[in-house]
Amino acid sequence: MQDARAENTLEDRIAAVRRFSRHYTRVIGALQEGLLQSRFSLTEARVLYELAHRPGLTATTLGRELGVDAGYLSRILAGFADCGLLERRPDAMDRRQSTLRMTAAGKAAFAPLDARSRADVAALLAPLPESAQRELVDAMSRIETLLDGGARSAWRLRGPRAGDIGWVVERHGALYAAEYGFDARFEALVANVAGAFLAQNDLAHERCWIAECNGIRLGSVFLVRANDDVAKLRLLLVEPTARRLGIGRRLVTECIGFARAAGYKRVTLWTNDVLVAARGIYKAAGFRLIASEPHNMFGPSIVGEDWALVL
Repeated sequence: MQDARAENTLEDRIAAVRRFSRHYTRVIGALQEGLLQSRFSLTEARVLYELAHRPGLTATTLGRELGVDAGYLSRILAGFADCGLLERRPDAMDRRQSTLRMTAAGKAAFAPLDARSRADVAALLAPLPESAQRELVDAMSRIETLLDGGARSAWRLRGPRAGDIGWVVERHGALYAAEYGFDARFEALVANVAGAFLAQNDLAHERCWIAECNGIRLGSVFLVRANDDVAKLRLLLVEPTARRLGIGRRLVTECIGFARAAGYKRVTLWTNDVLVAARGIYKAAGFRLIASEPHNMFGPSIVGEDWALVL
């Protein structure tokens, strides 16, 4: 019953995140006095990891990227220096700061930590079949991407793969219901458009692009054939966590470029007045509003709009 209610209210979602945090900290052994059977705390081990993989960091940069209190980090670094695990050298670019480098003793202290961590993760994955392992990694990547807003890693565009079209239908239905109050008739429309694209499979005249980051889908768009001269831009979508990254503009640009290469003379699209961000993208790309009409075919009373771009 709890799983069914997990997304009903903010309090339910908060409780779900806290429950996952409690579970995962136990799974990775973060509750132990020393991480991975060592004398180091979780924070100390993470600082060692950064020092091992990024020689030449300054304490300021390290603290900012880890989100660790400056005083707490200073005490950790001082302790490492006293034990001979790290050394400080003047920063060549700013003599007021020092760069941090792990000593041979530091590397020797970190090596068993790294080996135990790898072994523990391997043991965690071992009982799972390969498909479940991939599903777990994908879920972790999705958490990382959602919390980072898609900004840390470069996103890219690709063609559709198995499962992508179903995702397009599901995300349109869920997002438009949540953001604009659209009912199931809108999801049915999306399913018809996406299904026709799959059935026709006319790659010379039609394309779909998927935006992704770390294997997580962030957006989509379709360009489909209306007739020999006209193509339709359809199903532009960008996940809320990935907006303001330029994904929508890039998806529309890809559609226009392909339409020109395929010999179309015009690209049209149908949208609604409530889709303010999408309308801004279309206008910036050169589309012009040519007709509009009120309707309530998806529930709310809104205005449907026809836009066109001459190539």
